[in-house]
Amino acid sequence: MFKIKYMFAVLLGLFLAVGSGYNADAAQLMRCSHQLPPGSHIAKVIDQWATEIETLTDGKLDVQINGANSLVLAPRNAAAVRAGEIECAFSMNSEWAESLPLMDVTLEPFALRNVEILKRWDGSPPAELLEREIQKTGLTNLVWLFTTWRTAITSNDQFLIKPDDFKGVRIQGLGPHSNAAFAALGATPVEMADMAAVEALREGKLDAGLTNLSSALSSRYYTVQDHVTILPLFAVYYNGYINTEWFAALPLNYQEAIREASRKAALWAIEASEISAAAAPGLLREEGMKIHVATEQEIEALQNIMRPAFNRAFLGQTGENGRRLLEYMDRYVTGATP
Repeated sequence: MFKIKYMFAVLLGLFLAVGSGYNADAAQLMRCSHQLPPGSHIAKVIDQWATEIETLTDGKLDVQINGANSLVLAPRNAAAVRAGEIECAFSMNSEWAESLPLMDVTLEPFALRNVEILKRWDGSPPAELLEREIQKTGLTNLVWLFTTWRTAITSNDQFLIKPDDFKGVRIQGLGPHSNAAFAALGATPVEMADMAAVEALREGKLDAGLTNLSSALSSRYYTVQDHVTILPLFAVYYNGYINTEWFAALPLNYQEAIREASRKAALWAIEASEISAAAAPGLLREEGMKIHVATEQEIEALQNIMRPAFNRAFLGQTGENGRRLLEYMDRYVTGATP
């Protein structure tokens, strides 16, 4: 009995000692990681998102954004959030390639080919299917931040336009499904991030770059290549997600504040991406690059080869869920009712 009373006294003392320093008004920390450099327009949208959450919660949530892989390396972001090491993160399509390959669906060649389609993404059947799959992993999706629907294929001395132009070309890769589409053209895709690709182009280890139009400028592809073909090949996003248990434990008004800020950020990202992409061609020309915008005939020739190859690779890895998702995508893109 004495030992029990003694242990109780010790525990009570520890509780009081900790409690005496507790501040009920202290802000709750929400640490978020992403891989983007500070100058990225999507990085700036994420900062704006964080500020909006703090505003909507009267500063009761302290959202700390750690970009440029400064807190967690990009391949570990989802695992770190799931494990509770951090509260939230943002990941690019390709970062989900192994754990949730369905997330590559927006890389389907020439599917999401204008901004009006992207504006309807939030709450669409394909987005909701992906969010249900994310939920199964212990994460709750918050927001889709599309960085572009315009792709830049950079090269030297000539444009890469026709299917035959890609034969034997070592091109920057973007994951297994996109790689399959380029392999069908006779290219050799090599997966790497933009900054690594620029260096590989500089060293002659790659022949062509593959990135979004804004990144062709911000990652300085113009320092190593002199031609760029612009086409609506794929849509890249950074989706923001949060630890499900941590989110569920927040007061409901905090949860709604995060949701509201996320709805706003989805539109901010599209607006910022359109502004950035609209300015990029002129700025790339000023840096000495020659620009070609693919025609509908050129797009169709590429699509006829690339899309079937992408879909075969995608379905081979995703099965029935992938088939259903591609059906949702077809209806979503055409505006048909599911």
